[in-house]
Amino acid sequence: MDMERKNSANFTYMGRSISELSVNDDSLAFSDCNSDKSGEFPASASQSRRLLLSCATDNSDDLIRQLVSDLESCSIDEQKQAAMEIRLLAKNKPENRLKIAKAGAIKPLISLISSSDSQLQEYGVTAILNLSLCDENKGLIASSGAIKPLVRALKTGTSTAKENAACALLRLSQMEENKVAIGRSGAIPLLVCLLETGGFRGKKDSATALYLLCSVKENKIRAVQAGIMKPLVELMADFESNMVDKSAFVLSMLVTVPEAKTAVVEEAGIPVLVEIVEVGSQRQKEIAVSILLQICEDNMVYCSMVAREGAIPPLVALSQSGTHRAKQKAEALIELLRQLRSGNAAAKTSDVSV
Repeated sequence: MDMERKNSANFTYMGRSISELSVNDDSLAFSDCNSDKSGEFPASASQSRRLLLSCATDNSDDLIRQLVSDLESCSIDEQKQAAMEIRLLAKNKPENRLKIAKAGAIKPLISLISSSDSQLQEYGVTAILNLSLCDENKGLIASSGAIKPLVRALKTGTSTAKENAACALLRLSQMEENKVAIGRSGAIPLLVCLLETGGFRGKKDSATALYLLCSVKENKIRAVQAGIMKPLVELMADFESNMVDKSAFVLSMLVTVPEAKTAVVEEAGIPVLVEIVEVGSQRQKEIAVSILLQICEDNMVYCSMVAREGAIPPLVALSQSGTHRAKQKAEALIELLRQLRSGNAAAKTSDVSV
């Protein structure tokens, strides 16, 4: 359950709850990553009232300046309180995100991400995530040195810090110029690990981040070397996971490199893809047949494996009733498989003649 949303609904101002003041960011249809989903931070009644008023009115500038100053306090408790309040201000009022960044909060928050105090690290990660929801902040967050600390949090943080770090890296990955730097920072093996072992939200956000990062060839290789194919195939095979589409889209990004084709075959991905073509949704069928076509191109061995899995009947059905793109892909794959059959028949005839 989303504990933050449940708890924040307890506070009302002029008939509206804090949760009603939240906004969803729809900049990336692949994932619904918007703001942090961690539980409410503890706060006294007076602190809650101050936060409520700052979220619900336009008079938050003075509070923001004070909070940014408190981020650099010698007191860890003051730093935690400041990070918590900044995180809530950024979560519940979009215009505060740019105000907070312009007030100089990003660099001290990044410093908190490197803290040995796990709670302070989590608060810093979460505040940076919420600030990254403003597109104008993403470049500044990356150029201020956030990538490596976020990767460390992804490795060593609490479960919430890991999930929020993955979501923050997802946001930064939306900028083309950040993709190589994130890949070279060591993020990809950690995102693959979260894809395999994380909760549902962690899986979704890591899949989205990997999808974005793997538009760069060197990151595709890193992902394959990190063992991404195993969790992808497992998630595609589990129709109850709600991850079939996302996993298949990540795989479609990867199979443009030979290493990924080999890996998906070794992880028994072909039977899973054929099953999706047979029983998946229209969108799932379309992406699965597209992946199979890429795997089979110029490789008769893989074509033979696909044919042996009984792919032709569902492909024929898809060529007749699928989306326009799915029909085209299915027809192209059927033609490849027919060429394989023709080649085998010709070879047998040649053997008899000899």
